[in-house]
Amino acid sequence: MDIKLLLVYLAAINIVTFLVYAWDKRLAKKSNARRIPEKNLLLLAAIGGSVGALCAMYKLRHKTLHKKFFIGVPAILLAQAALGLYLHLKLSV
Repeated sequence: MDIKLLLVYLAAINIVTFLVYAWDKRLAKKSNARRIPEKNLLLLAAIGGSVGALCAMYKLRHKTLHKKFFIGVPAILLAQAALGLYLHLKLSV
């Protein structure tokens, strides 16, 4: 896989994830607004947007008290970092 394409994808998915978390925070402030399902927010983190999710959680103070987020998003990020390191080491040999 082309590394430049991967970096563009990761930048884009993290920006999108941050914006979706921000949108959900905005919806949370409205009393009758339909929210973004938590499974969708976690899915965005799982498909590469974990940095954006983590940044949004702490910058916007959103979902930081939900266990599945304050444990889950960092765990996803660590798993992605471990996978990236493994692939880097495997491919560079």
